[in-house]
Amino acid sequence: MRSVCVIGLGLIGGSVLRAVSAAGREAWGATGSALDAEAARAEGHAVELSVEEALRRAAAADALVVLAVPLPALDGVLRKVGELAPRCLLTDVVSVKAPVADAVARYAPSARFVGGHPMAGRSVSGWSAGSARLFQDAAWVVVADEDTDPAVWREVAELALDCGSHVVPTTTSEHDAAVARISHLPHVLAAVLASCGADGGPLALALAAGSFGDGTRVAATRPELVLAMCEGNRPALLAAVDDALGKLGAARGALASTGALRATVTAGHAGRAALEAQRAAGRVHLVVDLAGEDALEELRGLGTQGGRITGFEGTAAKAELPVLAE
Repeated sequence: MRSVCVIGLGLIGGSVLRAVSAAGREAWGATGSALDAEAARAEGHAVELSVEEALRRAAAADALVVLAVPLPALDGVLRKVGELAPRCLLTDVVSVKAPVADAVARYAPSARFVGGHPMAGRSVSGWSAGSARLFQDAAWVVVADEDTDPAVWREVAELALDCGSHVVPTTTSEHDAAVARISHLPHVLAAVLASCGADGGPLALALAAGSFGDGTRVAATRPELVLAMCEGNRPALLAAVDDALGKLGAARGALASTGALRATVTAGHAGRAALEAQRAAGRVHLVVDLAGEDALEELRGLGTQGGRITGFEGTAAKAELPVLAE
């Protein structure tokens, strides 16, 4: 089992370190937070004194390096990767993929990189918020672009599986477009909803119940983390916001002219039903031969259809596709 070096020990990075250690891998980390480093060591995890020391150890061990720092800190870390571990196996857990790929190409172009993104998290942060089970049964994107090395892709996918996730293969651009709608737009809408509720004053907040609490949960996330992920995905998020504004505009127009919201509410109900149907759908099992010439294309097609990788056997990836009712 390949050893793992995790740079950044907040909620996600700390959970990766815990999960891979629990899976039996040799693992160590590094963080700029003295508080997180002390807490991780207190739980028995290896934490190097600096990012530089962690990367030197990774280069010597040919470890898989996991970048788990916020997007604004990424350039500085990648400069160190390019200097100290230039040929390392490299992945990340950042919530937007195109800026990460661009930064890797600039600062660590020789690294054997495949992007990743676990679709799990909480509205609190730091080492203390993490858990070895944070990724259990979660989707973990592993990027399968045309220039992806299948051998490195498998290494990153095996990391995700060891953390308890299933793997969703897709491209950089398709990932960013998708998460703009199901992750980044919800943060923007939660911020607007929380602000509107607070503008109602003490009475409104005293009456706030489940729907307001559920709709604003992620607004409790540290603003700098939300800004990093949302602003980092600006082009795709703009398209999602435009779509949301169009739907809100239609709802306002209907409410002002006829007093009716049926179209808006019915479409929303159908969207939620589609989510629940896909989650509850039966699955058909198949395999993808990673040694085949069209392996990456097959992986991308699997992800587009809502499929996932659940394991490996020899050169084959074991996969599942949802079977949705007509």
